[in-house]
Amino acid sequence: MTENFVKTKDGVEIFYKDWGSKDTQPIVFHHGWPLSSDDWDAQMLFFVQHGFRVIAHDRRGHGRSAQVSEGHDMDHYAADAAAVFEHLNLKNAVHIGHSTGGGEVARYVAKFGQPQGRVAKAVLVGAVPPLMLKTESNPGGLPLEVFDGFRAALAANRSQFFLDVASGPFYGFNRDGAKPSQGIINNWWRQGMMGSAKAHYDGIKAFSETDQTEDLKHITVPTLVMHGDDDQLVPIEDSSKLSVKLLKNGTLKIYRGFSHGMLTVNADVLNADLLAFIKS
Repeated sequence: MTENFVKTKDGVEIFYKDWGSKDTQPIVFHHGWPLSSDDWDAQMLFFVQHGFRVIAHDRRGHGRSAQVSEGHDMDHYAADAAAVFEHLNLKNAVHIGHSTGGGEVARYVAKFGQPQGRVAKAVLVGAVPPLMLKTESNPGGLPLEVFDGFRAALAANRSQFFLDVASGPFYGFNRDGAKPSQGIINNWWRQGMMGSAKAHYDGIKAFSETDQTEDLKHITVPTLVMHGDDDQLVPIEDSSKLSVKLLKNGTLKIYRGFSHGMLTVNADVLNADLLAFIKS
């Protein structure tokens, strides 16, 4: 086993990055679908330069982690994350999750982090909880046909699908007056194509159909919920606005006109607010 991999209980090798002094407070970053820890470059560089220890891992089937066939669900995502943080013996950590990574944070904090006393604060950014899918009890969710469309597009031509998502709704590059960055688009596509098509296919069910109402209710640490009101992928009305009502110690911050990918295209604004929350 090389230094930057942890083997989980079911034998999956998970890649992680660990930068900065081991004597400082750790900030842990949980990436979104279908990306990798590289999606946090703007945050990891910023916070390591501000004296924090920064950690991020590639979810199973994503990035440099093992492309295994099974376990592409929120329970395994959280358990894999826990394996990394237990290996590093992280304490007093701040966990920040984007999109699907926000679901991972909610499940991890509720099931592992808080019971083990490892978590100081949490941040959910454009996150999928409590539930994205439209059901009888969640009438404001998105219909199953939306996610079936994702699956069909991925199975037909994953490369083109990823290019379309990155160059369009993810960063709001499809909006009037937007200035698309080819480098950002290419980097999103690169991260996606590093991962496993099966992990990405199965992951659509994980991020859309996992009800995390109970996870949110169990979280007691201070939790900042951040969302752009022009998020075209995770609608704010049925995610962050509901999440903050379920959290015991949650605060909602809405960003006018910001996209799902605001951590990258608006990193200056987001990083300053994250720093203020962590220091508060």
